[in-house]
Amino acid sequence: MSMPQPDVLISVEEHLARILDAIKTAAPVDVPIADALGLVLAEDIDASAPLPGFDNSGMDGYAVVASDLDGASEDAPLTLPVLGDIAAGAASITSLEPGTAVRIMTGAPVPSGCTAVVPVEWTDSGVDRVQIYRQPVVGQHIRRRGEDVHTGDRLLSRGVRITAREIAAIVSDGRASIRAYPRPHVVVLSTGAELRAPGEPLGHDSIYDSNSYMLAAQVQALGGTVSRVGLVTDDAAEFTRRLGEHLVGADAVITSGGVSKGAYDVVKEALIEQVQFDTVAMQPGKPQGFGTINSVPIFTLPGNPVSAYISFEVFVLPALRKLMGSTTWSRPAHEALLTEPLRSAPGKRQFLRGRVCLEGEEPTVVPMGGPGSHLVAGLAAANALIVVADDVVGLDAGDQVPVLLLDENF
Repeated sequence: MSMPQPDVLISVEEHLARILDAIKTAAPVDVPIADALGLVLAEDIDASAPLPGFDNSGMDGYAVVASDLDGASEDAPLTLPVLGDIAAGAASITSLEPGTAVRIMTGAPVPSGCTAVVPVEWTDSGVDRVQIYRQPVVGQHIRRRGEDVHTGDRLLSRGVRITAREIAAIVSDGRASIRAYPRPHVVVLSTGAELRAPGEPLGHDSIYDSNSYMLAAQVQALGGTVSRVGLVTDDAAEFTRRLGEHLVGADAVITSGGVSKGAYDVVKEALIEQVQFDTVAMQPGKPQGFGTINSVPIFTLPGNPVSAYISFEVFVLPALRKLMGSTTWSRPAHEALLTEPLRSAPGKRQFLRGRVCLEGEEPTVVPMGGPGSHLVAGLAAANALIVVADDVVGLDAGDQVPVLLLDENF
């Protein structure tokens, strides 16, 4: 009688490399700027005009000739006649004569002949005549044309992820759309007869389906869109049917549960011909699967919530970032000082929940929750993953450890 063979462990790097080799970056598309948040820029953007486009006031105050106010002080204010107002977007006065002042608003174009703007706080706020209590210097509070960028200067480079800051720069150049890599549309399925939708009553043997909501949120945080499929029972035919209904228009599929060695591991049963199921030398998240169905990548993750979350971070996140045109795929590792000792199983890379504190001279990290992959309270309290190398079995308080910051934009 033959004995069952032990699992052949592969490294985290091997499994990730196989995934990334299969992922192709999506073709770029034209995207209205209002829909660009979170996307990756697929073109270089050079300034089409100077910014600012004209000399303008940096303060509410008075446009003056600076030399007219030599010697002005609190004890000896100088008075100038006010010829009128220049409001932003309504500039009717275009030139300034020596010995006069024009009331001017922030952002309004400074008239020719103006060499300084006196802030209103230095004056008596006069309308027809103004008393000025301090002497300005030449150029004071004038934003010069092109001082931000000149025509042809590089505003943004290809590969930048669009945030609110990039949107401000793009719109300031007058562009209504950009060339960007499209949002991936991801289908998320949870399997298990024990799962219930939130709000439904639980039986003595049922749990709420946190995984599909959690994984959908992780996709959305990356900038993708999600179809979250309703609960799928432990029936291979039902799983196959539900999956097929959602493949059209999908850029990727994520499942959770049903990938281990149990009698009801429906995902493994249904996808054994299309997906390679690996045993990865990591904890949590040892059972992993990846393949393609009709050219759509499918990630089959373990069912315990912490395992599913960490599997997404380690394997799915880099794949989706590559699909979206990012040049940096995995979260960068930082260093933090461990606040308490840790023990780790040999031969497996540990991804432990932790909370990084940036106060003090060096960042510190506190382990959160126990080792169980079902403990979601510790996951909710964490803001980082502590990475313990495969060959490390123990760490002491004060040791430096690599950490992945979970809320970091990169």
